[in-house]
Amino acid sequence: MSCLRALLCIIFPPLAVLDKGCGSILLVTVLTCCAWVPGVIGAILICNKQQ
Repeated sequence: MSCLRALLCIIFPPLAVLDKGCGSILLVTVLTCCAWVPGVIGAILICNKQQ
């Protein structure tokens, strides 16, 4: 994961997982709307996941 992607995960989590698919975007968006910290954690986990 690049530094830009990590920074994007912290600032705006749904934008960081934009290329990971519709399910990931929806999950991170819901988590971010509930609370910011779970959205960030979800985005970091999804971005670190090996292809």
